[in-house]
Order: sequence, then structure tokens, then C-alpha cells
Amino acid sequence: MMRAAVVQYVTTKEAAQRNRELIENVLNELATRDDGGVHYQVLMFDDEVGFMHVVAFDGTADPFGDCAAYHEFHRELAARLAAPPVVTRATLIGSYQGRSHRTAMSFDGRPPR
Repeated sequence: MMRAAVVQYVTTKEAAQRNRELIENVLNELATRDDGGVHYQVLMFDDEVGFMHVVAFDGTADPFGDCAAYHEFHRELAARLAAPPVVTRATLIGSYQGRSHRTAMSFDGRPPR
């Protein structure tokens, strides 16, 4: 059974671009390491300040424990937020990614920097 979490939040307008860059760094590091067992997607809403992270992973270990970019993302997260995040824990029932699934794609389909 895969554990999952959904985290939704809004950044300040001034911090949104930096937040996106930090997210892309996390995706890039995860793709480079590719430890397996982690499904991670991040959405940016049309308002360009709202974000949603969806992660599903095997086991009980923190899938981001050894990810330096993830720790950097969290280092000043509170200062980038307009309001506290909403975190919801879940159990993954299933997912579909299609034939053309790519790992670590940025919001507009470009590979992260």
C-alpha cells in the first residue's frame, strides 16, 4: 500500500517565482537520484500563486529525507507563504500516467533547470 499526502498553499505574489524555481530544483534532484518508489507531482494554479504538491510513496521512510533541494525548499518556506498550508494524508488507490509519462517535467513541459 502506498502512503500519500496532498499539500496545498498560496505564496505571496513576490515569492511565487522563487517558489517555482525551488520546486523545479527538487524535481531535478529526485530525477537525478531516482531512488524509485516515489510519485511526486506539483501543480501551480492559474492564479500563479497557488500550489498543490501530491506525493505517494512506498514504505514508511521519508522519501525526501536525503534530498538537499527539498530541505532548501523548506528552509524559508514560511516567509514565502501568504497563509499556512493545508496538509491532507491519504492512501493511494491507483494512478494513471499514460504512455508518454516523463519524469521531472516542469509546469510548462520543459525539463527543470
